[in-house]
Formats: sequence, C-alpha cells, structure tokens
Amino acid sequence: MQITNQKKMAARLLKCGVNRVWVDPHRVDQIAGAVQKDDIREYIEDGWIKAMPIKGTSRVRARVIAAQKAKGRRKGHGKRSGTSNARQPRKNKWMSLIRSQRRVLKVMREDETLTPSEYRRYYRKAKGGSYRSIAHMRTQMELEGITFKAGDE
Repeated sequence: MQITNQKKMAARLLKCGVNRVWVDPHRVDQIAGAVQKDDIREYIEDGWIKAMPIKGTSRVRARVIAAQKAKGRRKGHGKRSGTSNARQPRKNKWMSLIRSQRRVLKVMREDETLTPSEYRRYYRKAKGGSYRSIAHMRTQMELEGITFKAGDE
C-alpha cells in the first residue's frame, strides 16, 4: 500500500521532512484512503500520524575519547603528524628549563646560599646549557662544595 502522497502532505502540515513522518502501522488502510489535507489534519489530531523527534549526533564516544586524551592516551606514533619540534618546540623546552633554573638560582641568592659571584657563575653556566635540570644543577653545586639550608632541599 502506497502512502507517499499522504506522507508528503503530513510532512508539510507537521513542518518536518518526509522521513520524520510516522504512520501508525495498524491504520495504514484508512490513511491510504485520505485524499485531502483536512483528512490528514484529522489523523494528526487522532495521533495516527506523528512527527518523530529529531535525532542528534551522540557525543558519548567523543566524550570518552576526550577523557582518554586528557589522561595522555592516544598519543602513539600513529597519531603523530609533525616533527617532535613542531609538537613541542625546542625553544619552548629551553625556555621552561632556563626559567626554572634561574628562579632557583634567584632564591638561592636571596637566602644567601650563593654569594653574588657564585650566583653569576652558575647563572652563566645555566645559560650555556650545562645543566639538564634543577636536580642536575644542585648535584653539581654539591660536588663543588656548596651547602644547602635544611628548607632548600
């Protein structure tokens, strides 16, 4: 039984697309006999014809993936496009390293762990890239005879 014209009329009345028009499967024979818009309006009032709700795109999978990415997953070789320098520029790495080292040196100078001349020496060494990290810088200082206060370490 064809009810394409009835569905088209119902879609116009319901202000939705033809694919969203739902027809009661038990009343298809009566609906097929409808020729005028008034008949379709009547069937809509009776609940034989309805507009189905709009289906959205589910965000469940997207949220799961976002949560995994927040944990640091999904960063393997297959997901990488761009060099390591493009993803984490050398300059940014250097900036974070040197700033943290200089911050520590400044604190040491202020609490008089380092004399101004020692401070300048270690500052220059840090600038030259002698230290991999703050821990490395501290071990080098210890080897060279600098003692830290109890709260420093």
